[in-house]
Amino acid sequence: MTAFELGRLSTERRDAGRPYLEFLRVPALSMGLYVLAAGAADLQQPHAEDEVYYVVEGRGRIQVASEDRMVEPGIVVFVPAGVPHHFHDITEGLTLLVFFAPAESPAP
Repeated sequence: MTAFELGRLSTERRDAGRPYLEFLRVPALSMGLYVLAAGAADLQQPHAEDEVYYVVEGRGRIQVASEDRMVEPGIVVFVPAGVPHHFHDITEGLTLLVFFAPAESPAP
């Protein structure tokens, strides 16, 4: 079994100085922790994989294609592969668990 502790992942991500920390990668799935501060800009581009976000903490909005909705703890959002999306109007820093299936392609 492999288990992850959110507090340790948060520390590792912060120490790395990046908003995103991948912590699991197998061929069918990758997982990461994504953190956006209040007021931050989310500059991500569409991904080649299906993606699921689980909001651990914070509040803001997400736009997926032409749909826009509020997100807060407990919300799960599915984004199909190739669909433009981004978080915005972040009023409380967002901590998000991110799941890619299959595993996210490495950045160029």
